[in-house]
Amino acid sequence: MQIKIINKSRHDLPHYETAASAGMDLRASLTESRMLKPLERTVVGTGLFIELPVGIEAQVRPRSGLAAKKGITVLNAPGTIDADYRGEIGVILVNLSNEEFTINNGERIAQLVIAKHERAEWAQVEELSETDRGEGGFGSTGTK
Repeated sequence: MQIKIINKSRHDLPHYETAASAGMDLRASLTESRMLKPLERTVVGTGLFIELPVGIEAQVRPRSGLAAKKGITVLNAPGTIDADYRGEIGVILVNLSNEEFTINNGERIAQLVIAKHERAEWAQVEELSETDRGEGGFGSTGTK
């Protein structure tokens, strides 16, 4: 699938690092480094603008290494970019660690996954079919 993209950053286009990668790294496009204090959040621009086909979304997800090693994650993970959005891709980062974190220009801050999606139509009914689980909610299927 081809996706139209405008790159106003000074960085290469996102790309798959391996043949089996699902996501492409997004890089911070900054004029100067930005400090992120513990529990602080910020929107970091990427300098990228895309035009997705209808029926396709782009999901902005955390980078596992950044989350595990530094406590930096995407606050609304996964963030959804809709096919009709034409603005800059921004990443809402949050610092869940106890230490300040510096975001540098060109730093890989998130990953982008391209996915198909369906549109639903509601069929309002008076009751739903029964299952073994029924109305069992959070944790109702056990821990092992």
